Amino acid sequence: MSEKNKFSVSISEIDGIKLLYLSGFLDAHTAPLLENKISEIIRAGENKILVNFKDLDYISSAGLGVFMAFIEELRQSGGDIKMAEMKPRVFTIFDLLGFPLLFDIEKTEQDAFLKFKSSI
Repeated sequence: MSEKNKFSVSISEIDGIKLLYLSGFLDAHTAPLLENKISEIIRAGENKILVNFKDLDYISSAGLGVFMAFIEELRQSGGDIKMAEMKPRVFTIFDLLGFPLLFDIEKTEQDAFLKFKSSI
């Protein structure tokens, strides 16, 4: 794998909320990794996901599609995907496609975490 296509997801959990930390480049080549991780979370019966983007340098439409693929299912089961700590160039991609209207995108992980807590 080239340096440009490096991507990783690390997962932790606090109070029933799965925290996903994305790093590197999320594109058509790496999106299946994220898709698999989210599928595993849903199969395990979890439905609250907080995604931290602070180490994500790039996202393509394929990466955005991963979030769109799961949001309806999560919300129908009483859960959601909240997002936090996007770099300006990553946020710009989300913003251009209207994602701030569909998702809670917060400046800090703590703010996103509190959005979950206020909706319980």
